[in-house]
Formats: sequence, C-alpha cells, structure tokens
Amino acid sequence: MTTHLALLRGINVSGHNMMKMEALKTMLENIGFQNVRTYLQSGNVFVDSEENASKVGFKIKQEIFKVFGHDVPVVVITKEDLELCFANNPFLKEKDIDTKKLYVAFISIALKKENINDLKISQFKPDEASIDENKIFIKYAVGAGKTRFDQKYIEKKLNVTATIRNWNTVTNLLNMYSE
Repeated sequence: MTTHLALLRGINVSGHNMMKMEALKTMLENIGFQNVRTYLQSGNVFVDSEENASKVGFKIKQEIFKVFGHDVPVVVITKEDLELCFANNPFLKEKDIDTKKLYVAFISIALKKENINDLKISQFKPDEASIDENKIFIKYAVGAGKTRFDQKYIEKKLNVTATIRNWNTVTNLLNMYSE
C-alpha cells in the first residue's frame, strides 16, 4: 500500500468548484481509497492505494466530476517529491529568505532545465523561478496575488497541468506524510 498526495487544482477558490472536504473524503473512501486525510479546504488529499500515481489521479478526477460535477485537474505527488522541495529549492540557500514569498508549482510531467527558457521568466522580474523535474520553485518579489507568473501562465507556456502551493503548505504536507 502506497500513500499518495493528490493536489486538486482550483477547488473552493472564490466560490468556484465548491466541495466540502468531508464529502470529498467520504467519496474517496467509497471508491476504495484507504486512510483518506485532507489538509485545508484547498484540495490537498492523502490516500492509500495499491494503484500507481497516474491511476490514483485519474480515478479521483473522474469521481469528482461524477459526484460534484467539477472538472478538477489533479496532480499526484510522493513524499519524495516533497522532500526534494527542501533539498533542491535554490531560494532556501539565500540568507534571510522570506519563506512567505516562496511557492512550488507541482507539474503533471517531468520537465527539463531548458524549459525555464520557455517560461520567459525574465519578463516577470523581480519574480524568480527554477525548474527541478516535476516542480518549479518560485520566489515572488511581492506576492502570488500580484503577479502574472501564475498557474495559468505556466500551464499555457509549458502545455502541462500545474498547481501551486505556498511554502507553509508544502512544509505542513511533508509533516503530514510522516504522521
């Protein structure tokens, strides 16, 4: 049995794709997932399953559409993905880094370092980004709400599914994996 973390994109945001976490939890248990746990109302769901990550993501996406009527992209990541956030985030090496400005975009496929050129990040200066396989580490100069370098932009430029979490959430999700 493997514990998977499903990151649901765009639920319970500004009144869109609304669903209660208790209803989501019950739905996932009803289709066979075990040890279902959620974090916050923004779509962070741990499930235990014998199935691989791709199958888990597909089943969750399909069931959400069937039960709630929402077409919600799902990115499934591992504990190792979260641990690599701490090991490979280049911005953590900066002295006096303000972690409130750090975010991670989790991507549906592995990227290459050269994909950073496709993002044309220089047009968003002073925001910064760095690619690490299925993650993009982001340091916003002001904040996530005041930039055009967001999930929609990343998805359009790289033709991927992406969902972004702030550093506090990434930290708490890793802690939950260990519980």
